[in-house]
Amino acid sequence: MTTTLQPPVTAPAPTVPRRHRPTPRRRSTPLTIVMLAALAYFLLPLFWLLVASTKGTQDLINSFGLWFSDAPQLLANIKATLSQDDGVFVDWLLNTAVYAGVSAAGAALLAAAAGYGFAKFRFRGDRAAFNLVLGAIMVPATALAIPTYLLFAKVGLVNTPWAIILPSLVNPFGLYLMRIYAADAIPDSLLEAARIDGAGEARIFFRIALRLLAPGLVTVLLFTLVATWNNYFLPLIMLNDPRLYPITVGLSSWAAQAQNGGGGASSEMLPLVVTGSLISIVPLVIAFLLLQRYWQSGLATGGVKQ
Repeated sequence: MTTTLQPPVTAPAPTVPRRHRPTPRRRSTPLTIVMLAALAYFLLPLFWLLVASTKGTQDLINSFGLWFSDAPQLLANIKATLSQDDGVFVDWLLNTAVYAGVSAAGAALLAAAAGYGFAKFRFRGDRAAFNLVLGAIMVPATALAIPTYLLFAKVGLVNTPWAIILPSLVNPFGLYLMRIYAADAIPDSLLEAARIDGAGEARIFFRIALRLLAPGLVTVLLFTLVATWNNYFLPLIMLNDPRLYPITVGLSSWAAQAQNGGGGASSEMLPLVVTGSLISIVPLVIAFLLLQRYWQSGLATGGVKQ
C-alpha cells in the first residue's frame, strides 16, 4: 500500500485590522518650506555672528556678510576682546556667570519648594495665592524695574551684585511649572509612608521630593539662567560701576563707543563687539547641550498627566 505525502497545510496569515495598520508617512511641501524658513530664521543670525567674528573692521563693512573674508582673524579678535581696557571683558563674563548661576540655582530651589507646597499641601487661601502667581506671570519685568530700583535705593543695594540677583530669584512661571510637575511626579502614598516612618517635612522635601523633581528643577534652572544671562534693562539702571557690568551692558557700552567714537561706524571697537557677542553665547550653548535631556523630560512630564 502506497501513501502519498500531502503538502503541509499553512495557516493563512492573520489579517491586520485597518485601524491597526501603520499609516504611510505623508510629505507636505508647504510644511517643509515653513520648517526650512524657521530653521533659517534661527540659524542665520548665529552663522552671521560666527562669520563676522572672523573679520576686521573694513571687512565687516565692505565684504559679503554671510561669508568669511580672505584673511580670517578670529583668534586675533578674541585676543583683542579679552585684553581690551585691561581685560574688562573677562570681568563682565565672570560677573554674568555669577549673576546668572546664583540666580538660576536660587530661583529653581525656591520655585521647587513653592510648587511642591502648592501641589501637596492644602491651606486657607491656597487657590487665591496661586491665582496671584498666575497673574504675576503676565506682568512684564520692565514694568517692575523702576519700582525695584527705588526700593533697593532705600536699602542701599544699588550698584551691588545683589541688585541683580535678588530680583531674579522670583520666577512666577517657574513656580507654576514646578507646581504642575510636582502634582504628578511625587506620589502622595510615598509622602505618607515617609511621614509614618517619622520623617519631618523638611527632610521629606530635601531627601525625597527634590530627587523626583530633578527634571523640572533643571528646566526652571535653564529658563532662569538664560533670562538672567540676557538681562539688559535691570543691570542698566542698577549698576554704575563698569567693573560690575554683565556682558549685555558691557557690550552695549562698547557698541556706543564704536558708533560715537572717532571713526563712527568704522571704529576699531566694532570687531570687538561682534566677537564679544559670539563669546557670550558659548556658555549658554554648552549649558543646553549638557542639560538638554533633563530639560526635555521636565517639559514633557510637566505637561502630560501620568
